[in-house]
Amino acid sequence: MPKRSRELKPVEVKQKPDGMHAAGGVTGLYLRVSGDARNWILRVVIGDRRRDMGLGGWPDVPLAEARERAREARRKIQDGIDPIAERQAKRAALVSVPTFRWCAEQTIAAKRPEWKNAKHASQWTNTLTTYAYPRLASVPVDQIEVGHVQQVLAPIWTTKTETASRVRMRIEAVLDWATASGYRKGDNPARWKGNLQPLMPAPGKVRGVKHHAALPVDDMHGFMVALRDRDGMAARALEFAILTAARSGEVRGAQWSEIDLDAATWTVPGERMKAGKDHRVPLSDRAVALLQALPRMAGTDLVFPAPRGGQLSDMSLLAVMKRMKVPAVPHGFRSTFRDWASERTAYPHEMAEMALAHAIDSKTEKAYRRGDMLAKRARMMQDWSNFIDTPPATGNVVSLNRSKSA
Repeated sequence: MPKRSRELKPVEVKQKPDGMHAAGGVTGLYLRVSGDARNWILRVVIGDRRRDMGLGGWPDVPLAEARERAREARRKIQDGIDPIAERQAKRAALVSVPTFRWCAEQTIAAKRPEWKNAKHASQWTNTLTTYAYPRLASVPVDQIEVGHVQQVLAPIWTTKTETASRVRMRIEAVLDWATASGYRKGDNPARWKGNLQPLMPAPGKVRGVKHHAALPVDDMHGFMVALRDRDGMAARALEFAILTAARSGEVRGAQWSEIDLDAATWTVPGERMKAGKDHRVPLSDRAVALLQALPRMAGTDLVFPAPRGGQLSDMSLLAVMKRMKVPAVPHGFRSTFRDWASERTAYPHEMAEMALAHAIDSKTEKAYRRGDMLAKRARMMQDWSNFIDTPPATGNVVSLNRSKSA
């Protein structure tokens, strides 16, 4: 037989320290103490899930009443009734206007199909939970005003400006959903232009945009010479990323099944692309040679697997650059490629943008770029590779640490 908890006495309720304390008398009844707060919790199994059901706080709910509420809840469960769902339904019937938190949850559910991965939903939930819910969670959505939004944003507006901007936009989206659903009327108090704009400093002026550190175009030859002198899969992945002007994540996730060495193309599937569309990458002679020289690890289709299997981490390529003491980051090579295309070639702007798989804003440009210019881009990527392999005309080769490292 399970051990029965000693029954708590009324006089002991006020004496208990922080923590969970079995109340006894009813299976699963606990007193939860946190500072001055003392609340009754009933731990039960409803269906196949263990649930914690709040029964009220002491002293408003004394020990005897807590035990009676616990017995009643257990009777309902035995009769096939979920007492938690029943209570929620009764509360909802009393409240005609939902809370901000409920609306936020509905907004996330409504937008989930348009997001490319589950990270977006977790990012929304995490930022709203951390910054918005402490002040807005229980506020009826039709009562939220500009002052409420300012209270959320003010503490982080100048210290976490980028995060604060995202929080503002997410609050705005939740309130837009509430308005469209008929739960509130009037202007959106989280709107920036003509609303919060006169009351708060512009995000761009609070903290300037931080661009990815990039290597100057003329330093590319010296850097690549030093990079090719280094061993390790991360160094090869970084070299391939430079030759293809691809993002680190696209390269680290590259699979042999995506690569056609005979046609010298790499087709990145849409689920791994920022724009959500398949992206064909023409491979230069040097890129093909790099792939042909790579060893293939048994049990994986990854082109650049980690030494112990699986995908290289997002820090592995950066670690190579740090060991080389280069004041740049892997993503910065995309900017270097863009500078080379603009300043050293006659290739059109739209071709370089397509090579970088950037989203297209102009409707005219979208219509013009229905194809992917693969043949022309192949010439451009070969020229990029040739440029990297050619020492600068001045002979001014950048000096880099060339000690070998994995």
